[in-house]
Amino acid sequence: MELISLRLKLRLIDNGDLDAIHILHSLPETDEFNALGIPENSAETSSIITPWIAANQEEDIQIYTFAIEESTTNQFIGLFGLKLGAKKYRRGEVWYKLHVDYWGKGYGTEALNRILDFGFEDLKLHRIQAGCAVDNIGSIKVLEKAGMLREGRGRQLLPLKSGWSDNFEYAILETDDRKRTSN
Repeated sequence: MELISLRLKLRLIDNGDLDAIHILHSLPETDEFNALGIPENSAETSSIITPWIAANQEEDIQIYTFAIEESTTNQFIGLFGLKLGAKKYRRGEVWYKLHVDYWGKGYGTEALNRILDFGFEDLKLHRIQAGCAVDNIGSIKVLEKAGMLREGRGRQLLPLKSGWSDNFEYAILETDDRKRTSN
């Protein structure tokens, strides 16, 4: 499965992505607001992504993990996840992590918009939500540029290296106005 936007290709991750994902998870900049922590070695990264790859191969996928690539170069630039909730609620939750070299260039917003299109148009979701640390200004900008609304603040939800962080809760509904991607 591949999702295409103007500058990006999102494809389901596989074992061939291990080295790129390990590098991404090892960057102090991408670890600052991430509760995962920096893996000690590639074997630890492999243990993290093995369940993601298995979930991507299920007949009725409930957890999607995509590699984000520049479409012209196929350069790996990050990860994007979409976890579906119970079918009755038609809800999903997104997360993403971009390599620091690609911050501030609109790639996060472009990838999020493409995932929102996929969630609402293909998966027929009603609501897609996300959370981010209150000090993660870059992610706040990405979520808001895509039309997600801040709904609340969870107190001390995220165990970060710097200590417990509050978390902003964001969501968008299928009926909300939002920026559409160019396919």
